Amino acid sequence: MEQADERYRSKRIVRGIVLIVIVFVLFSGHVQATQLAIPDGTYEIAVTMSGGSGKATIASPAVMTVQDGQATARIVFSSPNYDYMKVGEQIYYPVNTEGNSAFEIPVTVFDGDMQVIADTTAMSTPHEITYTLYFDSSSLPQTNAGDPFAMAGYAGGAVVGLAAVVGGILYVMNGKGRRKDA
Repeated sequence: MEQADERYRSKRIVRGIVLIVIVFVLFSGHVQATQLAIPDGTYEIAVTMSGGSGKATIASPAVMTVQDGQATARIVFSSPNYDYMKVGEQIYYPVNTEGNSAFEIPVTVFDGDMQVIADTTAMSTPHEITYTLYFDSSSLPQTNAGDPFAMAGYAGGAVVGLAAVVGGILYVMNGKGRRKDA
């Protein structure tokens, strides 16, 4: 009987640990564009780019437009030799005909890595190059000063969810959630 209780307790602890890992993965800081409560308008947002050969750069801050909860950013390269960008499977063409290549692309992730592909014609043949963009939501102006979660609506839910998980695990580990077998 004691051995069965020990196995049951071990299983509950493992389940609790798995649940904690799932919560941390879900709320690991990567914020989808729709999770931010940004009012419609035009903003400047800090953006960094990594990947490729390191020769190309982008202008930062970037101009970002939010309309109906969807964010798009104007990415301006340090070169005029880019003829398209891919975000997921969608292809975006330059929005300018002179100067350095500029693209308007959706911002799919804030505060996390967003992979894009840009095709360069600077070499003897065109090459698709994978870059990682990082849009820093903390660089956006704060709105709704009375609502601390306005710019990161997910944060309150993450804290409450994590507190519930930890509380449940502590409840089980203290033997309060023990199964009563007849």
